[in-house]
Amino acid sequence: MNALVLDHVTKRYGDHVAVDDVSFVVPRGVVFGILGPNGAGKSTAIRMVNDIITPDSGTITLFGDVPPGRHAAPRLGFLPEERGLYPKMRVLDVLVFIGELRGLSGKVAKARAGAWLERLGLGAWQKHKVQDLSKGMQQKVQFAAMLLHEPELVILDEPWSGLDPINAEVLRDVVVELRAAGKTVMLSTHQMEQAEKICDHVCIIARGKVVLDGALADIKRAAANDHRVTIASNTQPWLSISLLDDPAWVVARHEERGELTLELAPTATPDAFLKALVDAGVSLRKFEIVTPSLHQIFVARVGPEAATASRVDPRAGARS
Repeated sequence: MNALVLDHVTKRYGDHVAVDDVSFVVPRGVVFGILGPNGAGKSTAIRMVNDIITPDSGTITLFGDVPPGRHAAPRLGFLPEERGLYPKMRVLDVLVFIGELRGLSGKVAKARAGAWLERLGLGAWQKHKVQDLSKGMQQKVQFAAMLLHEPELVILDEPWSGLDPINAEVLRDVVVELRAAGKTVMLSTHQMEQAEKICDHVCIIARGKVVLDGALADIKRAAANDHRVTIASNTQPWLSISLLDDPAWVVARHEERGELTLELAPTATPDAFLKALVDAGVSLRKFEIVTPSLHQIFVARVGPEAATASRVDPRAGARS
């Protein structure tokens, strides 16, 4: 049974197609990233999952057969992009209040709130008012509030927005712990570097459409270039390696920080080139096939201009 399924979901705002016939499946027990630039339709998709807005067409089901709404809500935790806490309440009090709204007893809510504040490095701040905390600290408080009722599916909308590197690392660690505990985490972000560190599965959206969907490891493996390798040597200068100047092996090269990235000839293979280097007595400390980053894969697939969802011209009835 999957945690979430979107099946041909579309959402329009007037002539603006925010989500355009989107389908994807979120398996249980994974970190699933909905990725793409600002305005691509990620937040709209998440709001439909949370029943904040409804799709114009298509279906959404959670936990096998549960539609978005009051039956699914107790099993969801949602951290919206726009944060919101009661600034004049004390940190512990606001968490207990939110826990009680989620159906917890005051005693249980207080215990869980205290535990989460300690886990997130905020134990000393529980008696302070929310307004006394920095933006990043307030974000961690809201993150704790989302987890108090121990949801099965955790949904994070731009979770790293405004976080410094240390707090971003704390959030990533907690997400990893949630996955290890069998929870499912779905996050939306335009920060590809953060997503690459944590996601098992990604769905890239541009202009409201899915352009790439699959396990991250499979996507990166498919994008690896078998004719581009990076090498480094501890002992030998590059000029002494005659193979690097042989067009039967290498057609282009680029040096950066003591490493060479090589474009191999069409008839060459990494295995054969490595064997040739070893046979020539070259001492290597690094030899790897170049695998592009998630950001590079995204740009290659959709282009840097794919920043917004498509629009419908109501006079022509066609997309622009």
